[in-house]
Amino acid sequence: MISRRNIRVKVMQTLYSLSSFEKTEILSRNKVAGMLDEKLNQVLDVFTVCVLYPLKVAQYAESDSIQRSSKYLRTTEDMNVNVKIATNSYIVKTFNKSSFNEKLKNDKLDRFIDEAWVKKLYLQLAKSDEYTNYISLPETTAKEDKAIIQFIWEKLMLGNELLVSTFVDDLPGWEDNDELILMLMQNFFKSDSRIDFLKLLSAEKKEYAHDLLISVIDKEDLTIDLIGTKLNNWDKERVALIDMLLLRMAVCEFLYFPTIPTKVTINEYIDIAKQYSMPQSGQFVNGVLDNLLKELEREGKIRKKDRTDK
Repeated sequence: MISRRNIRVKVMQTLYSLSSFEKTEILSRNKVAGMLDEKLNQVLDVFTVCVLYPLKVAQYAESDSIQRSSKYLRTTEDMNVNVKIATNSYIVKTFNKSSFNEKLKNDKLDRFIDEAWVKKLYLQLAKSDEYTNYISLPETTAKEDKAIIQFIWEKLMLGNELLVSTFVDDLPGWEDNDELILMLMQNFFKSDSRIDFLKLLSAEKKEYAHDLLISVIDKEDLTIDLIGTKLNNWDKERVALIDMLLLRMAVCEFLYFPTIPTKVTINEYIDIAKQYSMPQSGQFVNGVLDNLLKELEREGKIRKKDRTDK
């Protein structure tokens, strides 16, 4: 459900947060791992809210029907609001997932659903050609039921800049995780049956996340010294913090993660540097890691097993 690249970003963000702590403040391994878990759990919270939102929009058809049929001066249309979308097979299947309901209940995620926005989005939906076509079908397939929910999410919600800006303000974790959430939503619409809303990571990937974080912390002096030998005329103190964190993470993967190919490590950290640091950071990280890897290989310090990264 979540890739190692996503994990690397979360580890980098956790290390960045830790950099603000005083050197004299010593945190236990459990505390540090807990900080990482908190960031990962926040991703799961936001993802679950994003799954819930378009379902709530679709279900508003029933509220609209009740309100319109209760009007004093009712039209024929008011008495015949089509509510089939409210109980379409995709909504029913999602709400039948025990992990989805448990996640909503345990973390009280309904509180992040803005009912005013639900109504506004439903009214936009009701005016769309996609919705008109959908309710005109005598019967709908599972594929068509999914497509209309996906339309709400991708076109009506993501296409609304004002709504997305409210996510930044009112949905904790959206701004830091928006790209990851979009990927998770794409995966959800592709293969929702494999989604466990209570567990973002497999046991293997959670172990990788914790091991990488702890390795970077424990091997701080060693990795900084190794990196320093490849900075040429650069002062270590002048290297951007994110660049240095990414370099330290990559060195740990070189030395302590035998199942991850060195090429994968270098490519991943170049991409992350380009996205999260400065424009020239990708090239800088590439140069340092390439030179350092050659030296470590000459010294016989790189020992890798034959396995592809997942």
